[in-house]
Amino acid sequence: MNVAGLFAGIGGLEAGLSSAGHRSTMLCEIWEPARAVLAKRFPDVPVEVDVAELRSLAGDTEILVGGFPCQDLSQAGMTAGIAGKRSGLVGHVFRLLDSQRVPWVVLENVSFMLHLDGGRGLRLLIDAFEERGYRWAYRIVNSLAFLPQRRERVLFVATTTDTDPADVLLVDDSSAPEPSTSLETHAHGFYWTEGIRGLGWAADAIPTLKNGSTVGIASPPAILLPNGRVITPEIRDAERLQGFEAGWTEPAMDVGRGSLRWSLIGNAVSVPVAEWLGRRLASPGFYDKARDRELAGNARWPKAARFDGTMRRRVEIGTFPLVRRRAPLAEFLRFEGKPLSERATRGFLSRTERSTLRFVPGFLESLRRHLELMEAGFEPSEPSYAAVAAE
Repeated sequence: MNVAGLFAGIGGLEAGLSSAGHRSTMLCEIWEPARAVLAKRFPDVPVEVDVAELRSLAGDTEILVGGFPCQDLSQAGMTAGIAGKRSGLVGHVFRLLDSQRVPWVVLENVSFMLHLDGGRGLRLLIDAFEERGYRWAYRIVNSLAFLPQRRERVLFVATTTDTDPADVLLVDDSSAPEPSTSLETHAHGFYWTEGIRGLGWAADAIPTLKNGSTVGIASPPAILLPNGRVITPEIRDAERLQGFEAGWTEPAMDVGRGSLRWSLIGNAVSVPVAEWLGRRLASPGFYDKARDRELAGNARWPKAARFDGTMRRRVEIGTFPLVRRRAPLAEFLRFEGKPLSERATRGFLSRTERSTLRFVPGFLESLRRHLELMEAGFEPSEPSYAAVAAE
């Protein structure tokens, strides 16, 4: 099908749908560094600048997609809700649908939108689609099913066709694997900027990549490797941890700081998640109605739900559509990471001393050893560092 991508960012949704056989025919993105990436990676697709000034979609559009701005909906942001200045831009989706009835719509956003303001943002979306005659389904999907990054996002699919959106979004379901892990055999990701109330911990994976800031202040996670080294991943591995090719965001450096690439990556949709969805759009399955549960009118929004044209229902389903075999995180990384600095390590350890968080046995000891070696002048890239750190 032909795809129009609003709030396209660096094209994660569009790249995944393309891998599944769909075609982008128009894109819209206001941030110049992201547009530079789109121009390079989708050279034959026109890119509009401002969704507020977009008068219509391409006439052959069959799927309208959008990872609309999540700043106002993010738990870490101002939590202004769906009517916030930036997240309110999703209203232009409905303006465009009112002038051109598109058969399929796919939206993506942070999972916290289910709870913010009592779920008001999601309720607004749902009411708007139902008023326009769309059936819908949504679901939280964890990119850890495909990649060594724990990242939960809401996928929302709506349609006016005869196909039930549940046959696309709510068919595949796998059990989340229980990782057998230890500090000696697997890498462990964590956010060094946390440590008092939240760790952002992930075994054999990294926690959710953050978007940093639009002025180029990066916020990469840290990774404790099995050999005792503590690093932040190189930017090309960060791209790969979102499913992009290494170097995907390099064109952004032509119009801005290289550090802006972290924000572009952190804002992106994971490519293999979009590819899975694209394959189901091309070949729907058969939804099992035994998954249906009652959805009380005043209940909190569940992790998955659907509307069949008559009734809204909660759906009993997990966040892993499937589990793709992949290399362990320590083997997944291809590029030399940057050592976590003395200052960052010391700050994280200081915060953990004031917290009641529990850590994997040996984790804090490994970080203290890393700090001692850095203070002693050991170069983390030298074999001597790894040998001493492993003692």
